[in-house]
Amino acid sequence: MELILKQDVQNVGFKDDIVTVKAGYGRNYLIPQGFASLATPSAKKVLAENLKQRAHKEAKIVNDAKDLAEKLKEVEIKITAKAGGEKLFGSVTNIDIAEKLEKAGHSIDRKFITSGIIKRTGKYTASVRLHRDVIVDLPYEIVAEN
Repeated sequence: MELILKQDVQNVGFKDDIVTVKAGYGRNYLIPQGFASLATPSAKKVLAENLKQRAHKEAKIVNDAKDLAEKLKEVEIKITAKAGGEKLFGSVTNIDIAEKLEKAGHSIDRKFITSGIIKRTGKYTASVRLHRDVIVDLPYEIVAEN
Protein backbone atom coordinates (compact mmCIF):
# COMPACT_ATOMS: atom_id res chain seq x y z
CA MET A 1 0.00 0.00 0.00
CA GLU A 2 1.42 3.37 -1.02
CA LEU A 3 0.89 6.30 1.33
CA ILE A 4 1.94 9.95 1.52
CA LEU A 5 3.12 10.83 5.02
CA LYS A 6 1.59 13.96 6.53
CA GLN A 7 4.21 14.12 9.31
CA ASP A 8 7.42 12.39 10.38
CA VAL A 9 6.83 8.80 11.52
CA GLN A 10 9.76 7.09 13.20
CA ASN A 11 11.11 4.05 11.31
CA VAL A 12 8.75 4.77 8.38
CA GLY A 13 9.75 8.08 6.82
CA PHE A 14 9.60 11.86 6.85
CA LYS A 15 6.81 14.28 6.04
CA ASP A 16 5.78 14.30 2.34
CA ASP A 17 7.56 11.01 1.60
CA ILE A 18 5.76 8.40 -0.47
CA VAL A 19 6.21 5.13 1.40
CA THR A 20 5.08 1.56 0.88
CA VAL A 21 3.75 -0.15 3.99
CA LYS A 22 1.71 -3.25 4.71
CA ALA A 23 -2.00 -2.72 4.12
CA GLY A 24 -3.05 -3.40 7.70
CA TYR A 25 -0.52 -0.96 9.17
CA GLY A 26 -1.63 1.76 6.79
CA ARG A 27 -5.36 1.15 7.04
CA ASN A 28 -5.53 0.50 10.79
CA TYR A 29 -2.92 2.89 12.16
CA LEU A 30 -1.37 5.48 9.84
CA ILE A 31 -4.51 6.72 8.08
CA PRO A 32 -6.87 6.80 11.13
CA GLN A 33 -4.25 8.59 13.28
CA GLY A 34 -3.85 11.23 10.56
CA PHE A 35 -0.20 10.37 9.92
CA ALA A 36 -0.73 9.52 6.23
CA SER A 37 -3.11 9.62 3.29
CA LEU A 38 -3.51 7.40 0.24
CA ALA A 39 -1.05 8.03 -2.60
CA THR A 40 -3.48 8.32 -5.49
CA PRO A 41 -2.19 9.65 -8.83
CA SER A 42 -3.85 13.03 -8.25
CA ALA A 43 -2.44 13.25 -4.70
CA LYS A 44 1.03 12.51 -6.09
CA LYS A 45 0.69 15.37 -8.60
CA VAL A 46 -0.40 17.78 -5.87
CA LEU A 47 2.52 16.66 -3.70
CA ALA A 48 5.01 17.14 -6.55
CA GLU A 49 3.74 20.68 -7.15
CA ASN A 50 3.89 21.54 -3.43
CA LEU A 51 7.44 20.18 -3.15
CA LYS A 52 8.54 22.19 -6.17
CA GLN A 53 7.15 25.40 -4.66
CA ARG A 54 8.67 24.63 -1.26
CA ALA A 55 12.19 23.84 -2.59
CA HIS A 56 13.48 27.41 -2.12
CA LYS A 57 12.24 27.63 1.48
CA GLU A 58 13.69 24.18 2.16
CA ALA A 59 17.17 25.32 1.04
CA LYS A 60 17.09 28.13 3.62
CA ILE A 61 16.00 25.72 6.36
CA VAL A 62 18.84 23.33 5.50
CA ASN A 63 21.38 26.17 5.61
CA ASP A 64 20.08 27.27 9.02
CA ALA A 65 20.36 23.68 10.26
CA LYS A 66 23.97 23.46 9.00
CA ASP A 67 24.83 26.70 10.80
CA LEU A 68 23.33 25.34 14.01
CA ALA A 69 25.29 22.11 13.52
CA GLU A 70 28.54 24.09 13.38
CA LYS A 71 27.61 25.91 16.60
CA LEU A 72 26.73 22.62 18.32
CA LYS A 73 30.13 21.13 17.47
CA GLU A 74 31.77 23.89 19.54
CA VAL A 75 29.61 23.23 22.63
CA GLU A 76 31.20 21.15 25.38
CA ILE A 77 28.71 19.14 27.39
CA LYS A 78 29.68 17.80 30.79
CA ILE A 79 26.96 16.00 32.72
CA THR A 80 27.49 15.37 36.41
CA ALA A 81 25.66 12.45 37.97
CA LYS A 82 25.78 10.55 41.22
CA ALA A 83 28.01 7.53 40.86
CA GLY A 84 29.56 4.78 42.89
CA GLY A 85 32.95 4.41 41.29
CA GLU A 86 32.39 4.15 37.57
CA LYS A 87 28.76 3.01 37.69
CA LEU A 88 25.99 5.64 37.85
CA PHE A 89 23.11 5.60 40.31
CA GLY A 90 20.35 5.87 37.72
CA SER A 91 21.10 6.73 34.12
CA VAL A 92 21.73 9.58 31.69
CA THR A 93 19.31 9.88 28.76
CA ASN A 94 18.61 12.24 25.89
CA ILE A 95 16.48 14.35 28.26
CA ASP A 96 19.60 15.26 30.25
CA ILE A 97 21.47 16.15 27.07
CA ALA A 98 18.56 18.33 25.89
CA GLU A 99 18.58 20.17 29.24
CA LYS A 100 22.33 20.86 28.98
CA LEU A 101 21.89 22.14 25.42
CA GLU A 102 19.05 24.38 26.64
CA LYS A 103 21.36 25.87 29.29
CA ALA A 104 23.97 26.45 26.56
CA GLY A 105 21.39 28.42 24.57
CA HIS A 106 20.38 25.84 21.96
CA SER A 107 16.76 24.73 22.12
CA ILE A 108 16.56 21.24 20.62
CA ASP A 109 13.65 18.90 21.19
CA ARG A 110 14.67 15.71 22.99
CA LYS A 111 13.04 13.43 20.43
CA PHE A 112 15.64 14.54 17.88
CA ILE A 113 18.53 13.44 20.13
CA THR A 114 19.61 9.79 20.01
CA SER A 115 22.03 8.73 22.69
CA GLY A 116 20.70 5.61 24.34
CA ILE A 117 20.65 5.04 28.07
CA ILE A 118 24.07 5.52 29.65
CA LYS A 119 24.84 3.89 33.00
CA ARG A 120 28.60 4.49 33.32
CA THR A 121 30.87 7.53 33.47
CA GLY A 122 33.00 8.34 30.45
CA LYS A 123 32.93 10.01 27.05
CA TYR A 124 30.08 9.33 24.62
CA THR A 125 28.55 10.77 21.47
CA ALA A 126 24.92 11.57 20.79
CA SER A 127 23.37 11.92 17.37
CA VAL A 128 21.28 15.08 16.90
CA ARG A 129 18.93 15.30 13.91
CA LEU A 130 18.44 18.97 13.04
CA HIS A 131 16.87 18.27 9.65
CA ARG A 132 16.28 15.17 7.57
CA ASP A 133 19.56 15.92 5.75
CA VAL A 134 21.56 17.38 8.66
CA ILE A 135 22.63 15.03 11.46
CA VAL A 136 25.45 16.04 13.80
CA ASP A 137 27.40 13.88 16.25
CA LEU A 138 27.64 15.64 19.58
CA PRO A 139 30.37 14.51 22.00
CA TYR A 140 29.63 14.70 25.71
CA GLU A 141 31.17 13.51 28.94
CA ILE A 142 29.61 12.05 32.06
CA VAL A 143 31.52 12.66 35.27
CA ALA A 144 30.86 11.51 38.83
CA GLU A 145 29.54 13.99 41.37
CA ASN A 146 31.92 14.69 44.26
